[in-house]
Amino acid sequence: MSYKVVETCTVTDESIESILNHWTAQGYLFSSIHFVTTESSRRPGMAFIFFTSAAENGEQA
Repeated sequence: MSYKVVETCTVTDESIESILNHWTAQGYLFSSIHFVTTESSRRPGMAFIFFTSAAENGEQA
């Protein structure tokens, strides 16, 4: 199994949707998303999107 982590500082529905569509089309499976916030703002400043793949060493399934 291999993993893919994508970091984005543009945390909008359009940018997240684009990332999800791009990497799932490459054969990765969406695993989870983690948002980074600060105490001064409830709006996320960045997000980490995690994917998995059954292929080894980054080879696409």
